[in-house]
Amino acid sequence: MSERTGGCLCGQVRYQITAEPIISRLCWCRDCQHISGNGTANVIFPTEAIAVTGRLTEFKKSAASGNAIRRKFCPDCGCHIFAESSGRSGFTVVRIGTLDHPSTIKPAANIWASSAPGWACLDPQLQRIEQQP
Repeated sequence: MSERTGGCLCGQVRYQITAEPIISRLCWCRDCQHISGNGTANVIFPTEAIAVTGRLTEFKKSAASGNAIRRKFCPDCGCHIFAESSGRSGFTVVRIGTLDHPSTIKPAANIWASSAPGWACLDPQLQRIEQQP
């Protein structure tokens, strides 16, 4: 089992992950587009394998899937680090860009592809899922 580390833009929040990824994907839902101005690159890990130091704040909202989503941010720099869904209890979405070594994880699919803007560059070699898998 490998260990991964990461954190926010200002360094006040750091995390360590001691499990292998469940799945990684690019999300094109409208919420992710609002967060990033584009799609977001995400990887899912068991929540119990993530240890966090520093303070997080959260924003709760119902997603297009109908699930309640808790998005977790650094309260100082605003960096979006994690998300948790009521539809996937026990798992945490980690924003790949917050990993210290983001190239160690390659997304396997585009999800919510039907919501992607016409200019989006969706890799045709990745599985395309039109909405929530």
